[in-house]
Amino acid sequence: MLERRQVFLRPRKELGQSFLTNRSVAVMEAEHAHGKRVLELGPGYGILTRELCRYADRVVAVELDKDLFRMLRHELEFSNLKLINGDFFEVGEDELELKTTDIMIANIPYSLSSRVIEFLVEHRLQAVLCLQKEFVEHMLAEPGSRKYSKLSVMSQLYFSITKMIDVERGNFNPVPKVDSAVLYLKPRDREIGERERELVNLLMQHKKKTVKNAVEDSWRQLKVDKKELSRIAGSLKEGKLRVFQMGPEELLALARELEVSLGKRVPEAAPV
Repeated sequence: MLERRQVFLRPRKELGQSFLTNRSVAVMEAEHAHGKRVLELGPGYGILTRELCRYADRVVAVELDKDLFRMLRHELEFSNLKLINGDFFEVGEDELELKTTDIMIANIPYSLSSRVIEFLVEHRLQAVLCLQKEFVEHMLAEPGSRKYSKLSVMSQLYFSITKMIDVERGNFNPVPKVDSAVLYLKPRDREIGERERELVNLLMQHKKKTVKNAVEDSWRQLKVDKKELSRIAGSLKEGKLRVFQMGPEELLALARELEVSLGKRVPEAAPV
């Protein structure tokens, strides 16, 4: 019956809808749901939701599309399933049951990838996600490579990342222009302060420059006198390295060193 109804529920381009149609991929993803309380963003036709309900202790699935929500509510009769019609990022934490959620498992719209990663960071939540392959390649990129970026650094600092499988574009309806990949993300047990994060991102904005030049060219954002910042930059042992050649852990250590140095800087003279 679900398949017949899909004929009348065409994916909506304005919502970035492209639904998984290969059940074997859904089964592979759902194997991480055994006995867990699962959060799913964008169940679409419900192919993954069905498998999650078979494995999980509890499934909370959020669907923005009202027509899809009505279809899913009619077709998916599982006692461990809670369906929510709404914008995932506007639904309250209590409604999402975040306090008891163990993992997010979802095939998310490509346009929401960055917001979902930020959500996982904020809530320290592990996840199995199907993402655009190029986005995944940026997340996994190594220092010195062309695709090494702020996304690479922050993703690898916050998560242990395992690529599970590539998923070709033909496994979705409508067929997207790019392939996908499934990742397992496990949060790292660490604290990264807001200032440290800002400094790492600021350095990566100048990733092709030497560390010394990258720091010196950030004087406006850091709101530090040029001469004072040049003195700080000149004292860094990593000063001659190119930013993009440094690994995530090295960049975090550098950000922490900078944070201390900036905190100890000589105050600007008061106007006479």
